[in-house]
Amino acid sequence: MASIARSALLKQATAASRMSSFATKPVVNNALRAAAFHTTSRRDLLPPLPQRVDGTINDPAPVPPTSPSHGSYHWTMDRLVAASLIPLTITPFAAGSLNPTLDAVLCATILIHSHTGFQNIIVDYIPKKRTPRARKIFTWGLNAATVVVGLALYEFETTDVGLTEAVKRVWTA
Repeated sequence: MASIARSALLKQATAASRMSSFATKPVVNNALRAAAFHTTSRRDLLPPLPQRVDGTINDPAPVPPTSPSHGSYHWTMDRLVAASLIPLTITPFAAGSLNPTLDAVLCATILIHSHTGFQNIIVDYIPKKRTPRARKIFTWGLNAATVVVGLALYEFETTDVGLTEAVKRVWTA
């Protein structure tokens, strides 16, 4: 169906181009634009990131230096923090007691879990080599947001009812 319409537009464009009157000029331009639009290849919505080649084609790919904080230990810590959220979330409601210390540990664990999760997203999707300024901006933004949320949770814990009591009130409302 689209190929029939496309050929019809091309026929109109060629027929209109044969006429030399001034009134048919906009029709020719519009028909050619429409035909060209339908026959072009897919275009990317966002331009690619800056490209550059370091060295020559025969140079080996650089191997990053090993670091225990950015490897399997980092992954293991992320999993332990995520797994510790399960008992920390269930314990205050199952035991029936609202302990401020347990509430503070839960808030700190949620904050660490959120920070490391967003940090992993920044590391994975904003390459330092290709976009160093954007990486630095996002990293500082994450650090600032973590500090603000940490202060807000501290204020909520010390001057208000606390996180678990707030969840309990919302749940029973």
